[in-house]
Amino acid sequence: MTSTTTRTLRLLSLLQDRGYTGRELAERLGVTDRTLRQDIARLRALGYPVHAERGAVGGYRLGQGRTMPPLLLDDDEAVAVAVALGLAEDGSLGIADIGEHMGRAWSKLERIMPKRLQRKVTALRSATDIGPATTGSREPDAPVPAETLAVLATGIRATRTLRVDGAELEPYRLINWQRRWYLVAYSLQNHTWQALPVANMTAVESADRPFAARALPDADLVAFVMRYIAITGWKVHARITVLAPADTVIARINPAVGVVEPIDATTCHLFTGADAMETIAIYLSMLMMDFRVDSPPELVTHIRTLARRYTSALPPESP
Repeated sequence: MTSTTTRTLRLLSLLQDRGYTGRELAERLGVTDRTLRQDIARLRALGYPVHAERGAVGGYRLGQGRTMPPLLLDDDEAVAVAVALGLAEDGSLGIADIGEHMGRAWSKLERIMPKRLQRKVTALRSATDIGPATTGSREPDAPVPAETLAVLATGIRATRTLRVDGAELEPYRLINWQRRWYLVAYSLQNHTWQALPVANMTAVESADRPFAARALPDADLVAFVMRYIAITGWKVHARITVLAPADTVIARINPAVGVVEPIDATTCHLFTGADAMETIAIYLSMLMMDFRVDSPPELVTHIRTLARRYTSALPPESP
C-alpha cells in the first residue's frame, strides 16, 4: 500500500489534470471512499481549493483559491515552464520588473529540479537567443517538440555534430523569433552557413562527433537569422524598388521584414518575403513610402486588385 504522502501527491496530480468523480479517483488510487475523503481534506488543509459537486455528473475538481498553493509538475511540464521563464526573462514582454520576477521563479524551480532536468534546461537556455519583437504578424505559429529542442541544445553546448534529416551539421545557436525556432548551423554537406526552421525538421539525432568552432558568419547571429529569413526563409519572396534612401528604409522596417540594398542616393532595393502574398502587401502598405514591385508578377496582380478595391471604396469627390 502506498504511503499517505505519496497517495496525496498522486491525488493532486490527477486533480490538476481535470475533474474526476469520487469513484474514478478511488479506483485510480486503490482506496476506499472514506480514505479518498480524508485525502481530499488533507489537500484542502494545505491550501488546495478542491471543489466537490453533487449529482449524477458531480465529482471533484481543483478550483481557484485565495492564495497560490504549491504546484506539482511532471518532467515535461517543468522543462517547458523553465524554458518559458528564460525566454521572457529579458523583459521583452514590456512588463516592468518582469526580469526580476522571472529570475526568482527560475531560482525556485531550479532548486527542486532533478539534475537530469537541470542539465536539459540549462543547455536550452544557454543555447538560445531571442529575435526582435514584431507587431501585426499574420504568420501561423510553428510549434516544435520540446525533445527536439533539447537534442539541438545539447549538441550546441557539447560542440558535437547533429544529424538532421540525414544531413550532418555543426550546431551553433538556437534563435527564437515570433513563436518560431531556427537553428544556426554549418552544413558539412554544402559547406554553407544556414538558418534552419526547426519546425521543418523530421528526424534529429546526435551524430556525437566533436567539432572545433568556426568563425561565425556574423557577430550577431540573431541578425544573421533575420537576414536569412528575409531572403530565403519564406514561401513567397519579392523584390521591391523603394523610392527612398536605403538608410531611411532600414530605419523603418523590422530586420526580419527584409534586406535593403542601396541603388543610389534616393532609391534602394528591398528584398522581402512572407508565407503569403497578402502579408507582403500589408508590409508594403505599412512602409508609408512610394515603391515599385519588381517581382513576382503575382504580387503586382494582388496589389492591383487591392488598389481597385480601395478606389471603389472611396466616396465620390465633391464637384
